[in-house]
Amino acid sequence: MKNGKNVIWFIADQMRADAMSRSGDPNINTPNLDLLAEQGVNFECAVSGCPLCAPFRGSLFTSRYVHESTVPGHDYSLDPSMPAIVDVFREEGYDTLYYGKWHMDGELPRRGTDVDPKAQIVARDRRARFQTWIGYENNNSQFDCLVHGHDGETEVPLTRLNGFETDVLTDMVIQKIRAYGAQRRKGENQPFFMVLSVQPPHDPYTAPAEYMAHYNGQRLELRPNVPPYGKVRKKARHELAGYYALIENVDDNLGRIRAALREEDLDLDTHILFFSDHGDMHGSHGMFRKTNPFEEAIRIPFIIGGEVPMGYQNRACGCTKSVINHVDIAPTTLGLCGIDAPEWMRGYDYSFERLPAERTPKGSVPEEAYLQSVIPTRHDHSIDKPWRGIVTRDGYKYVCTDNSDWLMFDLNEDPYELVNLAHHPLAAEKRAELNAKLKEWVKRTGDHFQIPDLAYTSYPVPYTVQETW
Repeated sequence: MKNGKNVIWFIADQMRADAMSRSGDPNINTPNLDLLAEQGVNFECAVSGCPLCAPFRGSLFTSRYVHESTVPGHDYSLDPSMPAIVDVFREEGYDTLYYGKWHMDGELPRRGTDVDPKAQIVARDRRARFQTWIGYENNNSQFDCLVHGHDGETEVPLTRLNGFETDVLTDMVIQKIRAYGAQRRKGENQPFFMVLSVQPPHDPYTAPAEYMAHYNGQRLELRPNVPPYGKVRKKARHELAGYYALIENVDDNLGRIRAALREEDLDLDTHILFFSDHGDMHGSHGMFRKTNPFEEAIRIPFIIGGEVPMGYQNRACGCTKSVINHVDIAPTTLGLCGIDAPEWMRGYDYSFERLPAERTPKGSVPEEAYLQSVIPTRHDHSIDKPWRGIVTRDGYKYVCTDNSDWLMFDLNEDPYELVNLAHHPLAAEKRAELNAKLKEWVKRTGDHFQIPDLAYTSYPVPYTVQETW
């Protein structure tokens, strides 16, 4: 039974989980994100099951794994006939709105033309049936952003935003919040599902000058797994300065949205889910950007917050180790609104973490999250081959390439992934256990990927090393 609560998804692009002051990053101050987490539930082990923009988004809206969402990589299009979370909300009487980056329409509409990718038009029947959709397919130019779409029945022609992307898109969201507040004062209380999807802190790492002024790359503290190579560290410092500036701007705009909700008396009726599509390596393990299974690429911020004061209507607050994945976001969002996920959704509903008095776990809570890179990505600063993996609630990660074990880490002891145990004899028993679990995930999801056959064989006497894992 729906409870009439509103939902805002605030989606950042390429923001890794540790890039918040609350998460221990010494380089940045994010008071609004910190407060959202403090007053809500912070999923400390959230992952991007496919650390690449387009596949993540295809799975996000459909709650299907990447191999079945029709968006296995960049330049692929979401099948417009595929059901999405927006359809469920519309059936429940919600107003549905989308603002910002889409990145699910592929390159086909412009192939063979001279259309600038920034100006690619997403056809109305390919906007997942949002009642309002003002956005763009893809854009790596936050100071020169073109949007188009429709606002209800009103068509919005291709228009250049008058200002920095995140600021202007947030202005649009706040304008709608004001309109909902006015409706509420008239006794009209239609609930809404609103998505704000911004390009920052995705490269290019340039923010408005007042934010750039706060960061000097030479004074930043790099992660311990950034190797001591001059070119790598120089690039990391240069790009991180802008990256942190962009996140600070995102944080300020989150604060603006929360302030508008309070002013319009909507704050106690609105769930805010803040997350990103994947992380960013910034030199860790000598790599940049994404598409690999290392922590910096797959770990994302994921916060369910919104209502204040703390504990309002029995809302839970705190941190959880649940390994929420990108396919879980849609059913979890529906659960927050008292709506059961339809059978076609593959993900798990974690809404009980926020609403323990209203929602209960359905079946066994997953002990692992499934990770995928389905096709080559052409990202030349990272891993460019298919792989599959799992991360476990008890702190292990295991990853295979085609018919070959590749990576295994005990994240409890080795959070920076400095010791690969995948081929270590003393870790053979745990490796066989994780390999069997990964095989089961491939089978369970209907994926097609060859996981190697591994079995644990104990060492015979006189092997006498006493250390165990």
